[in-house]
Amino acid sequence: MEHSLVQLNDLPDEILMIILKKLWNIQVLYSLVGVNKRLNAIVHEPIFSNRLTLMKDFSAYSIDRLPDSILERFCSEILPEIHHNIKWINLESSSMKRILLATNYPNLYGLGLYDIEIETVLSLVNDGSSSTSIDKSQILALVIERTTYGKRISTNDMNATILTHIFAALSNLQYFTFCPSSTWNNRLSFVNPSPGINSSTLLELDVRLVRFSDCLYILDGRFSKLHTLHVDIKSIKSSDLTNHNQETLSIPNIKCFSVYCEQMTTAYHEIIVPFLRRMSNLEKLSLNLDISVRNTFIDGNDLKQNIINHLSLLKRFEFHICSNIYRSNQIHLQSKEDIQHTFRDFKDDQVISYIDHFEEREWRQCHIYLYPEKLRYYYIVTNHCPGGLFACVREITLKEEHPFEHEFFLRIAQSFPFITLLTIENAKSQNNKLSKESENNNQVCSIIKYLYLTALTLLSAHDDYIEEFLIHTKICLQDNAVHLNIHLEQLERVTYNFTRDATRINCAKLRSLCLNGYRLPEYAKNYFPNV
Repeated sequence: MEHSLVQLNDLPDEILMIILKKLWNIQVLYSLVGVNKRLNAIVHEPIFSNRLTLMKDFSAYSIDRLPDSILERFCSEILPEIHHNIKWINLESSSMKRILLATNYPNLYGLGLYDIEIETVLSLVNDGSSSTSIDKSQILALVIERTTYGKRISTNDMNATILTHIFAALSNLQYFTFCPSSTWNNRLSFVNPSPGINSSTLLELDVRLVRFSDCLYILDGRFSKLHTLHVDIKSIKSSDLTNHNQETLSIPNIKCFSVYCEQMTTAYHEIIVPFLRRMSNLEKLSLNLDISVRNTFIDGNDLKQNIINHLSLLKRFEFHICSNIYRSNQIHLQSKEDIQHTFRDFKDDQVISYIDHFEEREWRQCHIYLYPEKLRYYYIVTNHCPGGLFACVREITLKEEHPFEHEFFLRIAQSFPFITLLTIENAKSQNNKLSKESENNNQVCSIIKYLYLTALTLLSAHDDYIEEFLIHTKICLQDNAVHLNIHLEQLERVTYNFTRDATRINCAKLRSLCLNGYRLPEYAKNYFPNV
């Protein structure tokens, strides 16, 4: 280490900065603060000390605390020295209190809280100097993600409690992201509206909601300066409008609006379109929707006639709309060429469209999308998926009436690199099945890695696709990371009754199993040592 520091010290400032900018700023600070006057001055530059992520493996679904030795030095030496530079800190639950009490943070305006219990958040915003030395009035931005709720309060109580306390304590809050998780129980729901949920300073809000009526609640005037709203909604149903009398009032303040909906909706023309037309000053719009339609797919003409022509100030429109037609009697349905032609007048020519036919189910599906890097939900993925990079998508279902070959799973891993929940529904056997079971096999077969996969559902998958994920020379699973949903008889067949060497390595990596109500036989437990 001393030799490396000497080499660094010999480099010109310009070269040294190029090298250090490529490193994790926490490691740079840990290694160089206090070494000598020159290196100390460099690591005090804003690029290294303005924004700190004081946790390890910070990614979409992987968060851990810093090693004790690094945390100790940061709290005792580094943070007190650079405290005046720090503007934003990302923290995890176990080290949060210690870090916030390590020094004062006079210029801190942003907090990111991850893997944190709601009770800890309440303690942070309610308590005085016992939890933190920061002035809460200086916090302008707050991000809360991946929360747990403990046992003392219900979800509905939590909604009112946590938001009321946050807006009361952080009196100057302007930017708020509250995305506890994508599960139903952890989304926000305003069943019993609370007068304490309001703010005269909030400008931008990003939340996960249960139903569309919760979005209407947010826009009823309680956030008077709100101009940017991103909502991730579990479902949008016609019944969501039953108790609302403001369905035709203008929503003039919103300039940027994004709506992502996890479940398929039949209320696109009834609820979504009229709602968007109320946003008279909208400049940027993002739609990520799965829609059931009767006779025609949603295409460029529909978007222009129903949305774009009614929003005169709209400057940017991002979308991924998946429209579905079931059991249509029409002989002449739109083709891919018909759909693509409707986007000929769009300023951006990067609109992608394709159509899937599920003949056995009498179901047709059309995807249209623009700017795929922003999408959260892709819904159903088939062989026709043209690829691209969908970095924000975390959950997909692979469904087809035609085989998935090995190369298809490679394309999926490349297009959806951060996928965590994967479901396969395909009863067709592979045409070009690769039988590579050992490293010495002569067949060429790329080993595929799903680095963030945490849950795999194969209940409706042919045995060939179970083999794809359990034979370690085809797909490499992460150690002790994946939960597998599968029928016991499927697992017995593919593993040769838990004796097959080719599936042993990936089965040993599994974290947990759900066997559709059955228990794993006692004699098979050694085959799954981590389960």
